[in-house]
Amino acid sequence: MIDESQAVAKAYGAVCTPDFFGFNRDFELQYRGRFDESRKETAPEGVRRDLFEAMKDIAATQRGPAEQIPSMGCSIKWKGE
Repeated sequence: MIDESQAVAKAYGAVCTPDFFGFNRDFELQYRGRFDESRKETAPEGVRRDLFEAMKDIAATQRGPAEQIPSMGCSIKWKGE
């Protein structure tokens, strides 16, 4: 699915790419953060995989982690702005 109108990105308040969101079974936002520690280079072996760990927590407890590190990437280029 492509968010051609950018309505979904705006509704969730996305600000950069990639920006990850994780929800529990009640569709309550539980995680908004980075994928892992990587930047332009692939993260080294053994680093914490933030998104994976957050989704495991949400699946098991319906709650996201207390500490969440924001995504960092290219800003979204909004159409018509």
